[in-house]
Amino acid sequence: MLLTLLLRLLATLLHAALMFGLAPLLMGVVSTLRAWALGRRGPAFVQPYRDLYKLLRKATLAPDTASQLFSAWPVAGVLALAVAAMLVPGFSTGLLTAPLSDLITILGLLGLARAATMLGGLEAGSGFGGAGAWREALYGVFAEGALLVVLLCFGLLAHTVTVDGIALAFATQHIGISVSLGFALAAILAVGLTETGRIPTDNPSGHLELAMVHEAMLLEYSGRNLLLLNYAAMLRLALWMSLIGSIFLPFGMARAADILSWPGGLLLWALKLGAMAAALAVFEVSSAKMRVFRVPEFLGVAMLLGMLAGIFLFVAARIGA
Repeated sequence: MLLTLLLRLLATLLHAALMFGLAPLLMGVVSTLRAWALGRRGPAFVQPYRDLYKLLRKATLAPDTASQLFSAWPVAGVLALAVAAMLVPGFSTGLLTAPLSDLITILGLLGLARAATMLGGLEAGSGFGGAGAWREALYGVFAEGALLVVLLCFGLLAHTVTVDGIALAFATQHIGISVSLGFALAAILAVGLTETGRIPTDNPSGHLELAMVHEAMLLEYSGRNLLLLNYAAMLRLALWMSLIGSIFLPFGMARAADILSWPGGLLLWALKLGAMAAALAVFEVSSAKMRVFRVPEFLGVAMLLGMLAGIFLFVAARIGA
C-alpha cells in the first residue's frame, strides 16, 4: 500500500515536471513544423525557451493608470492553468490528482484563467485592451457552452466526468467509433483551437504567438509579466493536447502504480503530442484566415455538434432500453 502510494506520488511529480518543463518545447515544435510546411527553415525547437529568457531579463513596467493588481493577473492566470495541467493525465492514469480531474473543475479553472487575462487587459483602460477583453468574453460564452454539452456526452458514454475515469473507460470498455463520439471530437477540437488561439484570423499584428493570448490585452505588459502571459499560452496548448489525447487516444497510457509501464506510456505520450503538433501545423498552413466576427459562429457549430452527440446517445440508450 505504501509502495503504491509512493509510485503514484512519483508519477504525479514526473507528470507535473514534464507538463511545466516541456510546454515551451511543444510550442517550438508547432512553430518549426509550421515553418517547414511553408518551405521555410523556421526557428529552432528551443526558441520559446530563449524568448522566455529574454523577457526574464527585461524590465517590468506598468502604466500609470493601472492599479496595484496589474501584476497579479498574469500570476493568477498561470496558477489556474498550472492546477488544470496537474489534473489532466498525460502519460499515466491513476495519478494522485485523478479523483480531482473533474471536467467541470477543469472548465472552471480555464474560465478563471480567461477572466484573469481579461482583467489584466482592462487594467490600463486602453481601447485595445477593452476590445480584446470583450472578444475574449464573447468567445468564452460559446466555448464553455460547447464544453458543457460535450461533458454530457462523455458522462453518458463513460458514466463518469473525471478525465482519468473517461480515459480508463474509453481504453477498456471498447466503446469504439460512434457518431456521437465523432461529433464530440469535432466539438472539442473546435473549442480547443479557439481556446488556444490557433485559428488563423485576420489579426493585424500577424504574430501568431501573441495572437494566441489575444495581443490586444497584452500591449501594456512587459518583462516578467509578459513572460507569464506567454508561458500561460504555451501551458494552455500542452494542457489541451494532453486532454484530447487522454480522452480520444487513451491507448498505451501507463498505470501510476506500475513503474514498468512508465517507459511505454512516456513514449506513446510523446508520439501523440508530436502527431497532434504536426496536425496542428498542417491545419494552420492549409486553412484560410477567419474573420474575427466569424469565430462565435465557429463555436456555435461546435456547440451544435456537442448537442447532436448528446441527442444521438440519448436515442441510442432509449432504443437499447
